[in-house]
Amino acid sequence: MVPANRGETPEPPAAPRIPWRPQGLAAFGARLAAPRASVRPTAVVCYTFPAPAVPSRAPMAEPLQKIIASRYAGRNVPVALVLPDGGRVALSESADVEVVARTWQGLKALARPAMGALARAYVRNDIDFSGSARRVLDVAETLVGDVAHGHDSLTARVRLWRHQMRSNRANIQHHYDVSNTFYRLWLDERMVYSCAYFERDDATLDAAQLAKLDHICRKLRLAPGERFLDIGCGWGALILRAAEAFGVRATGITLSRNQFEHVKARIAALGLEGRVDVRLQDYLDLPEDELYDKIASVGMFEHVGLARFAKYFGKIRRVLAPGGFVLNHGITHNALHGQSLGSGIGEFVEEYVFPGGELTHVHRVIESMAAAGLEVVDAEALREHYARTLWHWTERLEANAEAARREAGEERFRVWRIYLAGSAHAFDRGWLSLWQVLAGKPLPGGGLPHPLTRRYMYP
Repeated sequence: MVPANRGETPEPPAAPRIPWRPQGLAAFGARLAAPRASVRPTAVVCYTFPAPAVPSRAPMAEPLQKIIASRYAGRNVPVALVLPDGGRVALSESADVEVVARTWQGLKALARPAMGALARAYVRNDIDFSGSARRVLDVAETLVGDVAHGHDSLTARVRLWRHQMRSNRANIQHHYDVSNTFYRLWLDERMVYSCAYFERDDATLDAAQLAKLDHICRKLRLAPGERFLDIGCGWGALILRAAEAFGVRATGITLSRNQFEHVKARIAALGLEGRVDVRLQDYLDLPEDELYDKIASVGMFEHVGLARFAKYFGKIRRVLAPGGFVLNHGITHNALHGQSLGSGIGEFVEEYVFPGGELTHVHRVIESMAAAGLEVVDAEALREHYARTLWHWTERLEANAEAARREAGEERFRVWRIYLAGSAHAFDRGWLSLWQVLAGKPLPGGGLPHPLTRRYMYP
């Protein structure tokens, strides 16, 4: 993204939406003044653009002053609302963020703000924001209110069911097969698309991602000659690191063609043929006569869905050698019985980002592992680490905004910007968490040899 002091930033293409009609003002005012459910944002992001030169008392502004004064009385929200006709309504004497309603649809989204509706309006270019995504989310929290986490609507549950009925490959390709070039704009040098591990406050993203790879390898106590499987290997960072630094024979599986081709090329470039293998394969198709000493699943089980936990962990147990260990690293809800982030956030993610994905509380993960015959020996929460990771990604995407637009298009850029920033905010607020759960497959006699303390994880 080009900062404001480096020149003029071009306006994004206007969306083909219903234009503002003056006679709709009364209806808009009624909606704005109506009681609303309490919600808190997690999926609002912004587009940096020059502040439009508009009069503060445009035709729409005066009647809306009273409506908005009543709607946001006492909040002193540092926002100026810019209307489709150029009118500007300040919600504070010190407004430092502009919320631009480009169309009537944008005004509808702002009238009774729900986060899913605001996210869609941003993606469709019906609304825009000045400033960084991080700043706008802080402001929007005051503007909108609290999020009530709970259950999806019937429409959302039907959409989730439909997506889970199609193949895993289709859902994964929807998310990951954008382009490797697009992901390279904001991921670290190894292209690790999962929570990093910040051992120091001043750690760079590159350093934190390498630390995460080593943390996983140490937790699993990888040893030379062991057979290691990475389910959902992404762009191959973990299997390449495990082979090079820990001497294992590594296999990675993915359903993304782009990732598969990238990993094959990296294996050849590093001369690791015979030590590292990558397959375009669903975890359900893993042959059960081929056992692994250690298994990792990092940032993949969010795609599985609660109804498939038994198949997922059951398959892992069947391909894990007796006495072997598995580390499951994934996002969870912090609400004990929550099924979806509130205010339409979960529905937006299901529709635009993670079709077929589903989250649950960590106790359900541990319960499902135990039901499959895997004994949990360690669990670690990395919520703060993922918040930091996601803000790194958001800021890097914003810094490369023009290149990202050229590579993926305006709408997809907006989807990813709103998704990454909203997710970072959700982890900051404690709505989501990230857990690494380590479990083993007991030997026939019930034993499961492993260290008596956690010191081995921290050399």
